[in-house]
Amino acid sequence: MLFPDYRPRRLRQNETLRRMIRETHLRADDMILPLFVTGGNGIQNPIPSMPGQFQLSIDRLIGVAGEAFELGIPAIILFGIPDKKDPEGSGAYKKDGIVQLAVRSVKDALPELAVITDVCLCEYTSHGHCGVIADQQVDNDATLELLARAALSHAEAGADMVAPSDMMDGRVAEIRETLDESGFSHIPIMSYAAKYCSAYYGPFREAAGSAPQFGDRRSYQMDPANSIEAIREVTLDVEEGADIIMVKPALAYLDIIRSVREEIDLPVAAYNVSGEYAMIKAAAQMGWLDGSKVMMETLLAIKRAGAELILTYFAIEAAKVLEASS
Repeated sequence: MLFPDYRPRRLRQNETLRRMIRETHLRADDMILPLFVTGGNGIQNPIPSMPGQFQLSIDRLIGVAGEAFELGIPAIILFGIPDKKDPEGSGAYKKDGIVQLAVRSVKDALPELAVITDVCLCEYTSHGHCGVIADQQVDNDATLELLARAALSHAEAGADMVAPSDMMDGRVAEIRETLDESGFSHIPIMSYAAKYCSAYYGPFREAAGSAPQFGDRRSYQMDPANSIEAIREVTLDVEEGADIIMVKPALAYLDIIRSVREEIDLPVAAYNVSGEYAMIKAAAQMGWLDGSKVMMETLLAIKRAGAELILTYFAIEAAKVLEASS
């Protein structure tokens, strides 16, 4: 039997050769760990739909952040769970809000760890939407000032980066202008630029208590059927001053990550969201698949699609796998 001169299996026959020609590499440096912070002390409330994840009081959060840092994970992103909520989401921009207090504490304890803050109102509003409500609709323009106030309060607390996730039109420009005018022109913005209205967010909404109390978010988050629109959204955020562009979710939107990577020359992040995490954990608990291997394959796929940065609840677990294999 005749074969072509090139036989691909020649370079697959042992691990050394496979490692030598490997095209995509996953590192702890690629990952950002999302953490949920709540009030009190000694609090570590399990999140039922996200095995291994918790709502953490600041003292416990610092311990988890320290573990991540020791494993080489360069950054965390904080999501706040306030004691009280109101229609305007005022807890998002209070100087003594839960995220603001957490930022100060983490930076005091771990000054070299990058602290990113999620900028949105949904965790803080009594109605669960990402902006101010007028006539049962989210008022885009009235929301912008509040988002900018939240971002500024995070920067004043010591955040290294802010990440608006609300999907209001014009919010990157509003935040950039507010930060610049307030002496924080050095603070970068990681924009949730192509954030889809996804069913994969369910476990997160349980963890953050942020499910809408009426309606849904289809009027401001993207339609999962659209891909060209993602490039328009990304381009707008780049023009408004975003420094990093994010696609969310990741696994069902690998094509979007690839398209964004090809269209823009800024760093691209992708959010390996709560539902993606929960599916792998649930299947692994049932013994239906090897959770560790599927975790690493999933993260590698996100990286291969074009994301330089991956926000993932697997960060610590994956970093340990990488450390053991190095």
